[in-house]
Formats: sequence, structure tokens, C-alpha cells
Amino acid sequence: MLRLVRFWVATGSLALAHSAIAAEPTAQHNTNAFWFENWGSLTNATLVIESPSGKIYEVRAASGTPVFQLSGQETMDGVYSYELSAATDEQETIANPIDNGRGSAARDTRAKPYYLTGAFHVSRGVIITPEKVSEDGD
Repeated sequence: MLRLVRFWVATGSLALAHSAIAAEPTAQHNTNAFWFENWGSLTNATLVIESPSGKIYEVRAASGTPVFQLSGQETMDGVYSYELSAATDEQETIANPIDNGRGSAARDTRAKPYYLTGAFHVSRGVIITPEKVSEDGD
């Protein structure tokens, strides 16, 4: 019985977590650019991209979504991984009072951070959506 209760508690927690992130930014691309839609109220974004060769690109946007552009001759085919970090409009309490600013700028809250990771594929110099392959042939 206790296992069943734990299962329902865990399932309910997952459902609440999923509903809280239902409006997450959605990765989008065309042939040479990568960005996010459903941006909402995120600000001060940094998009870090790592190419298959290990080269790191960083794109910042104070407001709106950062956009990564492939750079022609430097474009390498393969999997590019990304990390997106930004500030939400939600506030959270600052855990360490030493990090609260000085004088009239001192605060006891800060913008709650948002973080997302993922990857996209480049083939023949353009960003693609990989085909889904299943063993049943569906």
C-alpha cells in the first residue's frame, strides 16, 4: 500500500511539474538559424552552442530570444549541443545575504533562473530535423 501511495504522490508531482513548464520556449530553426518560440517573459538570455569540432559560440539577448546563425565556411556537419540560460519574471529569495547588492540597490529577492539544454543537427551545411527511424518500419 505504501508503494502505491508513493507512486501516486510521485505521479502527481510529475504532473504538477509538467503543467508548470507547459509554456517552455520551443526550439525552432530554418536552414541556417536556430532560436526559440514561446519566449514569454524571459530576459537576459545567453545561448551557448558547441559545434561538433568543440568550438563554442555565445549569443546574448537582453530581451527577446537569442538567435544563432551558421557561419558559412566554418559550418561543420554533425550534432551541435546548446545551453540556454535566462531570467524569468518570477522572484525568489536570495539564499546568501552577501549576494544582495549594496546600499539602495540591496534586495532580498532576485529573478528566478531558467535553464534548458538540447541539441540540433547540421547536414550538408544546413540545420535539419532528423528523421525518426523505428525498427517496425512505422
